Amino acid sequence: MDKTYLVIGDVQLVLAASLLLINIIISVVLQLGLGKQLWMAGIRSVVQLLLIGYVLEWVFTLEQPPLILLVGLIMTIMAGVSSVQRTRRRFDGIYFNSILSILASTALITGITITGIIQVNPWYDPQYLIPLLGMVLGNALTGITLAIDRFMDDLTTGRDRIEAMLTLGATRWEAAHDSIRMALRTGMIPTINSMMVMGIVSLPGMMTGQILAGARPTDAVRYQIIILFAIAAATALASIGGILLAFLRLFSTTHQLRLDRLRRLP
Repeated sequence: MDKTYLVIGDVQLVLAASLLLINIIISVVLQLGLGKQLWMAGIRSVVQLLLIGYVLEWVFTLEQPPLILLVGLIMTIMAGVSSVQRTRRRFDGIYFNSILSILASTALITGITITGIIQVNPWYDPQYLIPLLGMVLGNALTGITLAIDRFMDDLTTGRDRIEAMLTLGATRWEAAHDSIRMALRTGMIPTINSMMVMGIVSLPGMMTGQILAGARPTDAVRYQIIILFAIAAATALASIGGILLAFLRLFSTTHQLRLDRLRRLP
């Protein structure tokens, strides 16, 4: 393809922002009370995206691996913190657990994808590393949030059943096995649903962006397939990692359920 992408100007951004009026009008007519939240969300998203645009322009000029890895580490920490802030229950160490799970899973999968599959040279090329890491982090964040939240809810609502199993001699793993399995399933559902309809109902963001930038659709599809499987693997690893660390915290080594370590947010 010889086509180049069309540059979006300020007037076009304003016209796009006016589409938010549809949401606000619906909120006013149906008295949903979401007008202020919609405006705030719109303004915040625009500011954040414009800022990250300038940041990425700077990042893409970097040729020093330590600085690029530092940017990736900051992104990972923010993802770990955000995943906990979306949960309804907390326990001591949950932030560390979330950051560790996301860091380990995304570093492993992103590293394999960059060096072993796409074979980027040099491996730290920010044009490839940062966008790929961002897409993997965004999905891993959602997965670990849903998984940990479901696990803590399951332990709370199924407390009597779990404690009865422990009383009858079950190990902590045997008592928590069903909760762990259902939590992992919950964390993976959004990724699986997305994979099921991709290319038929929806066109993924990365693929669409490459096509708009002038890439051949067949080339864009190949990149999207790689990203898709990388996201699925990282989400699964992050979810199971977060669940297992929560399991070790909420069950003692003497096979007792320690819900006293769990607190619900007001």
